[in-house]
Amino acid sequence: MNKNNNKISKFAYLVAIFISSPALALDWGSSMPYVLSSILVFSFGVLLLAHLSILKMRRYQNRLEQSEERLRLSLWGSGDELWDWNIANGTLFRSSSWQNPVDLKPDTNQFPPNRDNIHPYDLERVTEQLYQHLAGETPFFEATYRIRAADGGWVWVLDRGKVVSTDIDGVATRMTGTLKNIQLLKHTEERLELFARCLENISDAVVICDTNFTVLEVNQSFSEITGKSREQVIKKPFDLAMYPSRFLQEIGLALQNHGSWQGEIKDQRQNGEIYQAELNFDIVRDDHGLLTQYVAVFSDISERKRREAELSRLANSDTLTGLPNRAVFSSELSRLVEREVRHALLVFDLDNFKKINDSLGHQLGDTLLIKLAERLSQLTRQKERLYRLGGDEFAILLENTNDIHTITSLAKELIKQINQPFFIHQHELAVTSSIGIVLYPEDGKDPEALLRNADTAMYHAKNDGANRYLFFNDSMNKLAVKRLQLENLIRHGLKEDYFTVYYQPKMDILSGQLVGMEALVRFITPKRGLISPASFIPVSEETGQIVEIGEVVLRKACRDVKRWIDQGLFHGRVAVNLSVKQFMLPYLCEQIDDVLQESELPSYHLELEITEGTVMQSPKMAIDTMKKLRARGIHLAMDDFGTGYSSLAYLKQFPLNTLKIDKAFIDDMNTARGRNMVDTIVTIAHNLSLTVVAEGVEQAEQLQQLKQLRCEIIQGYYYSKPLSAADFTQFLLDQKHSKPKLAAVPNLIS
Repeated sequence: MNKNNNKISKFAYLVAIFISSPALALDWGSSMPYVLSSILVFSFGVLLLAHLSILKMRRYQNRLEQSEERLRLSLWGSGDELWDWNIANGTLFRSSSWQNPVDLKPDTNQFPPNRDNIHPYDLERVTEQLYQHLAGETPFFEATYRIRAADGGWVWVLDRGKVVSTDIDGVATRMTGTLKNIQLLKHTEERLELFARCLENISDAVVICDTNFTVLEVNQSFSEITGKSREQVIKKPFDLAMYPSRFLQEIGLALQNHGSWQGEIKDQRQNGEIYQAELNFDIVRDDHGLLTQYVAVFSDISERKRREAELSRLANSDTLTGLPNRAVFSSELSRLVEREVRHALLVFDLDNFKKINDSLGHQLGDTLLIKLAERLSQLTRQKERLYRLGGDEFAILLENTNDIHTITSLAKELIKQINQPFFIHQHELAVTSSIGIVLYPEDGKDPEALLRNADTAMYHAKNDGANRYLFFNDSMNKLAVKRLQLENLIRHGLKEDYFTVYYQPKMDILSGQLVGMEALVRFITPKRGLISPASFIPVSEETGQIVEIGEVVLRKACRDVKRWIDQGLFHGRVAVNLSVKQFMLPYLCEQIDDVLQESELPSYHLELEITEGTVMQSPKMAIDTMKKLRARGIHLAMDDFGTGYSSLAYLKQFPLNTLKIDKAFIDDMNTARGRNMVDTIVTIAHNLSLTVVAEGVEQAEQLQQLKQLRCEIIQGYYYSKPLSAADFTQFLLDQKHSKPKLAAVPNLIS
């Protein structure tokens, strides 16, 4: 520009000289042509000067337009909106570069914007920052806040500005700046903060590694689980101290091939403690699909593993003896059958173990089983594994052999070891065992058949005298089938009411007069007729059907006795047997109340007979139940006294009325020892103020001996066999019309 100005100045100077010089030398007339030419030249110079000036203005205008275009492009590219605030008159210029839907509301064309258009949570902060800058306290104004958009929502913006002019007093008069829509950036920032908070607060440890397994970042849970701080592991190789380096290489290969890896590992904490973890590795890719990082997530599962191990132990071990339980036995037996491995199965239990439990208590019985398991565990080898199937039943699997000599030698040694005395709580216990043996595949092709046949052989060994072993044969299986048929028949008999009650009289030994009767169950079917109690009662006790049978007998006996009382034929008591399972019912007393109410039989006409084994199973509970029954006016009799493990200490605590002498003692009265035994029982009963009933009396000699021993009541075939209800009615009629004898009718109220 300066060069152009110099050229114009020089040109004007030369033109002036050219015009003025001839005029000085010539007169006007003579110089007129020259003057005219000079004027033309001067005019040309002026025009040239004007042209040059116009060119200059055009170049300036072009540069200004280019600069404005660059500014517009810059604002468009950055997403910023330019604003210029005339503070003096309050007007605001906006470049309006934003597009919907984030246009500001129309009434925001003021600065600062209308208070209603700034989010209430941000208003105070923004206002304070603005006026701090206007007051000169900050070099520039910068704030992020939410502002109302045209669609009614809120938009996050970044507002930057600076005072560009002040008045003579230093008061700001003009301020310019930019407004940037940072909604997407803020949303991304909030997501990142959310992810960071989640990462920091998650209970699982998180480790971010590069593709060389160098640790880039960890969270707080990593430090809590491992005991290692962030500073200790950052920029160091991911460390699995208990594994060789090739382990991580294998993980890396799996990640590259499959994108993930998971497994359970063991590692060491900073303090040296070993822990177990569930580790998961995943890959991270960038926008181009290139592998950039590995992310490891793991949790401490040590406690869970301990619980699982304990649950596994409890699930697979017998809680009492510690032996493998029935579930493990079933699994092992199935494994041998599936693989067709020849083997022998020995199943055995203790003979008369129930009597030990009933007489000496379950605690002593449990101790016996523990000691038995310890003794037999020393006998069996690894390939002869011992299992407890439940109760006092055990099993041994003998793999890879069907050699009879080997099997019988083991069975004999088992019996020998079991026969050795056990010393428990000052008791010396001599026990025996019955063993059933089956061979695979000869005695069964599946686990169920093998176990069933082994049980069958064991029961036959027990019935053959016990304390022995038996191999299974087909005849045993037939008997087992008959037993199952009987069980089904009992179930059908209960449904069809095939169970009835027979009555056997109880007679006063001095007067010969009827004082009571015992209700006895009979099972009579249309096709098979009368089924012996010796057959169906043991089966019903094992299956639990005895509870329902007992209730049927109780209800029918109470109804029959009430009818005879109403007819004036009977005034004594009916004795009804309670099985162990009945007596243990928690609702027994309520059930009896219901039966008595239904039949309208007064309670003092009912006597319940309980065996020694029943009450000795849980003496304290038995005493409590017996007291409740006595409180209802019901008499109690102990049946089969002397056949079990008697306890005189408990006997004197039982609230009994009657003691029954078992038939086995009566049959043995022809010997001095037998007579002395009965004499002792009668003496004990009288010392406890109990009435004595002798059952199974069949001979006149027995009657005379019992009279001499001061026994009060007898029951047996000497007077009558058990009679049906109809026959017993006739018996009562005969008794009523017979010649009266010196009676000793019991006081029913006592």
